[in-house]
Amino acid sequence: MTVTTFDPAAPAIHITESALTHFEKKLAAGGDDKKLLRLSTEESGCTGYAYVLDMVSEAEENDVLIESSDTITLAVAGDAIDMLRGTEIDLVTEGVNRVVKFNNPNVVAECGCGESFSVN
Repeated sequence: MTVTTFDPAAPAIHITESALTHFEKKLAAGGDDKKLLRLSTEESGCTGYAYVLDMVSEAEENDVLIESSDTITLAVAGDAIDMLRGTEIDLVTEGVNRVVKFNNPNVVAECGCGESFSVN
């Protein structure tokens, strides 16, 4: 049996090294006004929610800021933080494509095409 202790100082969202490298390049190419990576959700699909990942110049009022690296700050929408807590953002290769994957431990169902998810 594994016991996990809640650490309030631990980041709510983790970005893997491969994803950090990818996002650093994207932010650098996005111009000086794009300084943050913002993660939110929207109602979508047949199971409830979809991830929304944007490059933005500033956080919104209720966003939770997470310093993911020396160069990447992740702004997480305040209304989505509970359903995203513990999520790992990864960049994986599927065939010839590189895809951003969200490994969210809170997901209880996903639609067949991977467009949307639901949580308790």
